[in-house]
Amino acid sequence: MPDTQVRCSWVTADPLYIAYHDTEWGVPQHDPHALFECLTLEGAQAGLSWLTILRKREGYRRAFAGFDPEIVARFTDQDLDRLLGDPGIVRHRGKIEATIGNARAWLALIEQGIDPARWLWSFASDAAGQRPADAAVQSTSPASDRMSKALRKAGFRFVGSTTCYAFMQATGMVNDHHPACFRHAGLAPSAAGVQS
Repeated sequence: MPDTQVRCSWVTADPLYIAYHDTEWGVPQHDPHALFECLTLEGAQAGLSWLTILRKREGYRRAFAGFDPEIVARFTDQDLDRLLGDPGIVRHRGKIEATIGNARAWLALIEQGIDPARWLWSFASDAAGQRPADAAVQSTSPASDRMSKALRKAGFRFVGSTTCYAFMQATGMVNDHHPACFRHAGLAPSAAGVQS
């Protein structure tokens, strides 16, 4: 039976992309490791297609210890050399170094008594109601500008406003499923509230 679901216009016919859109994109995510993973992958995507990153996601999970910041933060120059030779990830020195540095920045937040997941979600209330009629025309927002500035101040890299907005979309901090998309109604802002 043919698939007749109406989806966001950016979804291709690739089964991996369809599954990602239908089950993950825009679903409120509060798990710290999943948020760190998403932030890393959104940064890795800069200049590339998201499908390229999705195809390498398992490689990233293996290479970066399941995105456990405590392990990644201890990576050495030897690990960097290993990662630069790993075809399972994007072998971009700056992005790899940023991931290691971002793990250290993540742990620094915790050492300051800040829960990174709650802190990132604190920007979500700023993002509510900002969706234009066609989300495809929006790649940043005032909330993503603020998140980017705060992350950079905290020592994170590859976290520009466009990356932050994509992160907010992916983790359900904003519901940018097109109103005609079958996923839109189930992910309304009331369903995406900040965890208490």
